Amino acid sequence: MTSPPTGRLCPVPGGHDLVVSRTFRAPVEDVWASVTESDRTARWFGPWEGEAAPGRVIRVQMAHEDQEPWFDLRIDACEPPRRLALSTTDGPGGWRIELLLSHSAGRTELRLVQHLATTDGIGDLGPGWEYYLDMLAAARDGRPAPSFDDYHPAMKPYFEALPARADPA
Repeated sequence: MTSPPTGRLCPVPGGHDLVVSRTFRAPVEDVWASVTESDRTARWFGPWEGEAAPGRVIRVQMAHEDQEPWFDLRIDACEPPRRLALSTTDGPGGWRIELLLSHSAGRTELRLVQHLATTDGIGDLGPGWEYYLDMLAAARDGRPAPSFDDYHPAMKPYFEALPARADPA
């Protein structure tokens, strides 16, 4: 198995935020390019096409999923090189995601935040984001891609237990 899961669940008004993070020894602008430029996102998530700008919808391919599906993704906010907010209505309930980058002492932290109205399915979501962020790290470092089998179902119990730990008793 890969490293232990990093995800955490934070209660917020109207639901929870699932937060998964990675730290890179790189300038923030370089990590930003890894999550916003189509030729670079293709290496770890999938390519995208369209006119990228706040309020616009682009088409994104999940190149590492079965049948490599395409879906629409709305750019809700783009504040280079610190914040990218995205949403989709494809699939049940849609997704609202933010990529937040911060830089200090030669390191850039990338926090992926998925805003959740419900924690249903978190046992599948969490391992998926851990996998994709490790795919990003491997692509940036020129290492072989990890296997999804190392993440799911192995990390599922960890993520399924998060709601009980996040909610005050």
